[in-house]
Parts: sequence; C-alpha cells; structure tokens
Amino acid sequence: MSEPPIFGPDKVLIFDTTLRDGEQSPGATLNAEEKLEIARQLARLGVDIIEAGFPAASPGDLAAVKRIAETVGREPRIDKHGNPAEPPVICGLARANKKDIDAAWEAVRPAKHPRIHTFLATSPVHMKYKLRMTPDEVVQRVGEMVAYAKQYCDDIEFSPEDAGRSDPEFLYRVLATAIEAGATTINIPDTVGYTTPEEFGKLIADVRENTPGAKDVIISVHTHNDLGLATANALAGVQAGARQVECTVNGIGERAGNTSLEEVVMALYVRQQVYEIDTNIVTTEIHRTSDMVSRYTGMLIQPNKAIVGANAFAHEAGIHQDGMLKHKRTYEIMDASLIGLSHSRLVLGKHSGRHAFRKRLEDMGYRLDDEELNKAFKRFKELADKKKVVSDADIEALVADEVYQPKETWELVNVQVQTGTNVVPTAVVTLRNLETGEEITDAGFGTGPVDAMYQGINRIVGAPNRLVEYLVQAITEGMDANGDVTIRIEIPESRGYKYTPQGRPRRRLFSGRGVDTDIVVASAKAYMQALNKLLAAENGEGAAAPASDGVDESAVIAIH
Repeated sequence: MSEPPIFGPDKVLIFDTTLRDGEQSPGATLNAEEKLEIARQLARLGVDIIEAGFPAASPGDLAAVKRIAETVGREPRIDKHGNPAEPPVICGLARANKKDIDAAWEAVRPAKHPRIHTFLATSPVHMKYKLRMTPDEVVQRVGEMVAYAKQYCDDIEFSPEDAGRSDPEFLYRVLATAIEAGATTINIPDTVGYTTPEEFGKLIADVRENTPGAKDVIISVHTHNDLGLATANALAGVQAGARQVECTVNGIGERAGNTSLEEVVMALYVRQQVYEIDTNIVTTEIHRTSDMVSRYTGMLIQPNKAIVGANAFAHEAGIHQDGMLKHKRTYEIMDASLIGLSHSRLVLGKHSGRHAFRKRLEDMGYRLDDEELNKAFKRFKELADKKKVVSDADIEALVADEVYQPKETWELVNVQVQTGTNVVPTAVVTLRNLETGEEITDAGFGTGPVDAMYQGINRIVGAPNRLVEYLVQAITEGMDANGDVTIRIEIPESRGYKYTPQGRPRRRLFSGRGVDTDIVVASAKAYMQALNKLLAAENGEGAAAPASDGVDESAVIAIH
C-alpha cells in the first residue's frame, strides 16, 4: 500500500464530505451513478480527501463507496499547476464498532490512498443520554476501535462527536488515546454549530498545546452552520493551527448545513496576506462543481450565496455600477473567472455550429464525451429555434437537464394539457417504460394544468407520494426565458417509511429539477426525475445500519 500524499505546513487539506454529510440534507439522496459523477468532479476540483459515504448504512452505500474507490481513488489527475497528481484519498465513515469499521475498510480498500474515519461522542449530554456510557468507557472504546482500524490501513481519522460542547480536559484525554492507538488525523467537530469563532479558535489552539502527540498529527475542523458561523469557525481553526478543513459544496448538510467549500477556499485565496496558507483546489472548477451538486441534489443555491450565488458578481446600484466601470476592484474583491465563470462575447444562436457550441462548453468548464455533446447540441438547437440568443445560463441549464440525469425507469414521451377559465384542467400524458419499452397513455384531472398532469403521471407510474415543494423560476430575463422547476416529493408511511431507534419517523424526500421554455413541460420533467429517484431507491436500497455493539447511537448518523 502506498503512502498518502504528504503536504507541508503551508497547505490546508480540503476534506470534502458532500457525498456523506451533504447527502444527509433532506431530499438530497443521491444514487450510485450521481455519487460517482460528483466524486470525479471533486477529483478535478483538486479535493485532497473525499469522504464518499457511510458504508455500514446499507449495502448500496457500501457498493457506491467501493466503486468510487476503484475508479476515482485510482485515477491520476492534474493539479492546479497543470502537473500530474496523485488520486485523492478516499475515506469511509464508521462508528466506533468493529462491524462499521469492517464495512468501511471493505469499501475503501481498492483506493490507492484509503482512509477509515471513525467517531464517538465525548460531550456530557451525548455520553449520558445517547451512548449511555461513562467517560472511562468512552476512552477505552476509542483506544480499542482506533487500534482495530489501524490493523487495516495506516491512514486513520478520529472524531470526538460534539467536541464543541465537550469538557476540554476530557477531550485532551480522548484525543491522546486516539493518537496513541494510531490516529493520524484528529478532527474537532462543532457538531451542532454552537461555538463562536473566538471559542472555536481557542479550542483548536488548546487541543494542539495540551494533547500529547497533537503536534505530530493533522488537526482537522468540521463546523456546522446553525448560527451562520461555520466558515468563520473553520477559518479561526486554520489560524489556530488546523491543517484540514471538512466541508461540503454549496454548504449543504444536516440542518443548516456545513462549512461551505467554496467560501473557505476563496477566503484563503483572496486573503492570503492574512492566512499565509494555500490549498490544492483548482478554483476554476468551483462553479461547475457547485452547479453539478445543485442539479443532482435538487437543492437550489440562494441568489445571494457567497461565491456561487447568481448575485455574487452582479451589480445593480448606480454607485456600484459607476465604480465598476471605472475600476472593477472598487466593488469586486475577486474575478468571476477565478471560480470558472466566463465572460466570453461569443454569442450563440440558431445558426451556431457544433464546434462553436463545444468551444463554449469548454470555456464554461464542461468536458462532454461525444454522446453527451450530441444530446446537449440537439437540445441547444431546439432552444435556439425558440430564442434569438442562448445565454450561458441557458446552456448550463440544458446541459444539466440533458446530461446530469439519474437512472430512469420511466421516460416522458408527451404531455398535452387543456385548461382555461371555465374548463376543468385536463392532461393527457404518455410515458415509456425503459425496462419493457412499453408506452402508456393516460389522463388526469386537477385544480390546474400541473396538478392534472401529475395526476395522469401517477395513474401510470403507481408510486404514491406527496408533493411538499414546488418552485418555478426564470433562468434569464424576457418572455422567452427558460423555466426552471424544482420539486420535492415525500413517500407516505405505507411505502417503507423509516424510523429512528427512538421511534421517530424519518422523512424520505426526493427532489427533481426540469428546464424548458414551457413551464408545464419543465414541471413534468422535474416530477419524472423525482419519481425515478424514488423508484431507484425503493428497488436498490439495502438494509439499515448494523447494530453498534452495545452503543446506542442514532442511525440518523447526524455526526460532527
């Protein structure tokens, strides 16, 4: 087994947990193909460590992590300087028990640089009410399980869950035990986003100074955004000596989310004179990665989101516009091109050819194979017939809508609606079953055209669900703008509704997103995508996480 890449003190490792903690966002469930595509993009982005999932959660999750380890975890890549680079470390999460650690190792072992990441809670409230373990029992289990994991591989990470609310002296004791047992990375999680930057920075500094062996391992930070302080806390940790930041693309994750990868990376880049530290991230891949994660998860990016929001590089106020015209640095602290946003003057329309379209995609950071390019170009021509000029936003939307699709069971063939002031909204829908090739047509009636169409689709597919969110927005301005529809559906309890060990129902949400100049058609595409995700999950999801050797931990895995 080769050694993992070694980085100096002037580097911060980026540990991406989009595929694990990020996927725990309600409605953000990803299938194996989507996980693999995101992992490949994370590798192109230059992420150092990819936490690909929680292998013990189900056979499906184990298989997905293993597939990433076999492919992305063994494929060389190009670094931000254009030089050949090692593949990323592939990491699997495991609770502090042998079954979880066994599953994690089985999943990550094909990677060139595998890592096992195990955790156990250390705060008084977690130990008393969740674990039902004494502090001494926690220390003993940490030592035993880190040593057990060390038998499998050299790269072991340990996290004391809820470290932000743990007793510092006890925390030092637990971490020292983990280091002595063989942990090479010590991660300090602010599990519930409770600490302030001053508190968290001091915690990292104190851990570094008071934990035996702490200066010989990598100290990592994992902060949540419950008080909106995740990025500030992560950066405070870096200033205090942390050299790994755990984060997610777009900041998605449990509750209010995780530290946002793009915010941490660009803060370190723009304010180099403050932090005097660098990352291995290829910043020009940020925008494309952000868009891919948003499309696959169905989680929209708020317009005012830092770095990747639609308004991040927009200026409307007259004073701001005047300043920008005179000198762009008056109101912009970074160039949009740094994150992969292009300002090319190449205008595309219905007379544009395949070569120009490919060049535009490459300028925007998309690398499609011939089959994907043909699909996207066909959609581009169809759109260009309806619009005089096709914008970058239109191109991004159609590429994502055509190429980034989950595995389908049903395909939309045709939809026709009739509606009006004194007419009962009616929709005739034709779907194709991709497994049998059969086309089925049925009709639905509803309170409006979209409701009628969904009723018709439901009659064919037969997968009961409840629509819990429906959002439509225009991608660009004008009457001919593309409509972008995002929906979220929830399965009823009668269709495999899951429960936590405490007996509380765990909502199962599936998202879908569709784009078209006709918002009814866009709504149909979004609904079909969500239904296909639902069907894929029901057909391919394995058993729940195994028992935890007497540790009563919630299967929600809401760690860090």
